[in-house]
Formats: sequence, structure tokens, C-alpha cells
Amino acid sequence: MPRFFLDDANQHQLPSLIIRVMAMIYDALIILAIWFLVGAFGVILNQGEAVDSFLGQAALKSALLCSTFLFFGYSWTRSGQTIGMMAWRLRAQSEKGYSLTWTQALIRFFGAAISIMTLGAGYWATLLSDERLTWHERWSNSVTVRLPKPVRDS
Repeated sequence: MPRFFLDDANQHQLPSLIIRVMAMIYDALIILAIWFLVGAFGVILNQGEAVDSFLGQAALKSALLCSTFLFFGYSWTRSGQTIGMMAWRLRAQSEKGYSLTWTQALIRFFGAAISIMTLGAGYWATLLSDERLTWHERWSNSVTVRLPKPVRDS
């Protein structure tokens, strides 16, 4: 049973393109650190030598792709937030306000890659529609919401 985040998914504002990009920059730094760890593990497994064989390169690239998806997939299905999304008070959720399923996370992940590889067209789409959804949000039946600032008791 997916976790329920809120009663009405539309009660939160949708983030601007700039806020989305800022969260992506934060997450890119985390992904870079993960890639360094995976690469170091690959070198250790290759007995201290660079991974230069065809099979080794294919295995390393597969490990990088899988670790990247696991970072995003786990974050989106567990709390709806990556580290960058936490910093900018964003959350990915289903259109009805539930946490994403692994299938939605997979579609969202590869859809976001397509959105970026088309010179960001999938993200620029947020500026051209009233719903302000990216391509990968449409394809995965998800939405990214901007959470309100926490209220501090004085």
C-alpha cells in the first residue's frame, strides 16, 4: 500500500523551472559522489588497474546507471524527495498525492533522461502549459509539488 502524503495534491504550488533546476544541480553533486564510489569499487575489483576492457567498461556503465536509478527510485518511492528536492522543498508524488511506485519511478527516471537529452525540452514544457508538468511527469502520472515553509513555534 503506497504512503499517502496529503488529502489534495492540488493544495501545494507547483515549482518554477528555476527551482527544479536548482534541485537538479544539488542532486547532480550527489550522483557525482556516487559515481566516484562505484568507479573506485570497479578499480578495486580490477586489482587496482583502470577498467579498460570492453566487458569491464560495459559492467561499469551498467553499475553507474543502476546506482543512479536506485538513488532516485529509492528517494521517490520512500519519501518522494531526493536530497536536492529536500533542500528546495520539492516532493514527487502521484497525481492523487501518494508516494510513487517503482514503476512510476522507472518511467520518471528514463523520461527525465529523455527530457534532458532533447536539450531540456521536457523541462521547457513546464513554461508552455497551464499544468506546468514536465514530460516525465505526464508519462509517469506524477507531479512535483513545492512544499510550504515549515512553521516555527516561537
